[in-house]
Amino acid sequence: MRFQRRSFLKLLPALPGINLLSNVEKSPKARISMRFIVASDGHYGQPDTDFKTMHLDLIGWVNREKLQKGVDFLFFNGDLIHDDPTLLYDFKKTIANLSVPFYVSRGNHDKVGLDVWQSTWGYPTNHSFAKGEYAFVIGDTSNEKGEYVCPNAAWLKAELAKYADKKGIFVFLHITPAKWTVNGIECKEVIDLFENTPNVKAIFNGHDHDQDSTKLYGKKPYFFDGHFGGNWGTAYKGYRIVEIYEDHTWQSYQYNPTAAPVLNTFSGKS
Repeated sequence: MRFQRRSFLKLLPALPGINLLSNVEKSPKARISMRFIVASDGHYGQPDTDFKTMHLDLIGWVNREKLQKGVDFLFFNGDLIHDDPTLLYDFKKTIANLSVPFYVSRGNHDKVGLDVWQSTWGYPTNHSFAKGEYAFVIGDTSNEKGEYVCPNAAWLKAELAKYADKKGIFVFLHITPAKWTVNGIECKEVIDLFENTPNVKAIFNGHDHDQDSTKLYGKKPYFFDGHFGGNWGTAYKGYRIVEIYEDHTWQSYQYNPTAAPVLNTFSGKS
């Protein structure tokens, strides 16, 4: 990665279980105002995988979370399907059993044209939405051929400016824009844009199935959530949870539904 030395020193891995923002302490009495889940890399239809069971497991876990603790929405951060565009309908039909609203981003294995994507989901591959005091911005990091591409920096800049009055912006990119993982890509303009936008609170990445931790560029956390499908990656299938509190503090942690559930907790302030 061809960063200048000063920028390179900003690329620091976060230690599991450590609050990286030591000056932020969440009040134990603070109530959750918003709670959402990020899951990625289901690879619906991948040969030689039990992809149907993997999706049914995730649906069960998320619906249970909804009943037990509440979930405002689920975000599928790319690689919804595995290469074959005709799988998109089956994927959409399968996740209709979710009891929570959901949003999606395009991954490199989602080899679907822009028109099909729009007609399937009702929004383009680059899109955003707001909920209350927070905004959520989703950038496309691939194309119909499945190539790795940097997100559209001009579009991102305009979207971040549109939400300048929000308490916080959370960004979703299937492929991480820093070459700090084997499968990351270098997008310095994008990563600097996030660093220089005060109310960008976190960036969520999928793609690297073996990554479930937090990495820092300057003061911005980049979260990875492992995978819930596919044929490689972390030894467990899981997802990431984000909880935003009424006092505008927030935390995120990786969740393993089958054992030692809470991993890599990170706390921040809006």
